[in-house]
Order: sequence, then structure tokens, then C-alpha cells
Amino acid sequence: QVQLVESGGGSVQSGGSLRLSCTVSGDTAKDYCLGWFRQAPGKEREGVATIRSDGSTFIADSVKGRFTVSQEKRKNMMYLLMDILRTEDTAMYYCAAYYHDGFCWWDEFDYWGQGTQVTVSI
Repeated sequence: QVQLVESGGGSVQSGGSLRLSCTVSGDTAKDYCLGWFRQAPGKEREGVATIRSDGSTFIADSVKGRFTVSQEKRKNMMYLLMDILRTEDTAMYYCAAYYHDGFCWWDEFDYWGQGTQVTVSI
């Protein structure tokens, strides 16, 4: 069983930055995928970034060059640093996880946090 808790959301002006945090509890000795997703009102959920237990990362094209995913294994934490935020980044952001050895697939995540809201204004 994995539990995930997001924090760090809030309101920011366009061009600003935010760092989201995800506290992860579970068996981190096994290979895993951690991910960030977002969902804006009226839109489908979108994968944003993933990070594997070996540290390799994947960033979606929509945020590449602006968002960075990282983790601190000792603290069981994952982060999403969001720079140069745009109004279209406004969404509920979720962290997610699943146990897996290999590339992280968006559709395979089966543990989810409750989400944290990010609102970007002009």
C-alpha cells in the first residue's frame, strides 16, 4: 500500500514559480514509478512528469523546459518545480505511484494523492 500527500499549491502570477511536494509512504525498496498529473476543469487528466526509483525522469512536452521533477529518497519526497508558469498551467495537481521496473507508463499508476490546486493569473 502506498500513501501520497501533495502540498505546495497556491496562487501565482503568470511568469512566476511554485514547487509542489509529494510525501510518499510505502515500500521504497522496490522499484517504482512516481508521477505528477494535472487536471483542469472540463479537461482530461494529463501526465506532467515521472521519475523512477533509479532517478531517470520524463517530462511531458507541454511543460518541458519549464518544469523539473526530482526526489529525495532519504526523505521519501518527490518534487515538481514549476517555472515560467502560464495561465494554462492552472489545474489540480496530483502525485501518483506504482511499483514497476522499467519505463513509467501514464495509464499504469494506481496510487493517488488527493491533489493540490495551482492557479496562475495574468
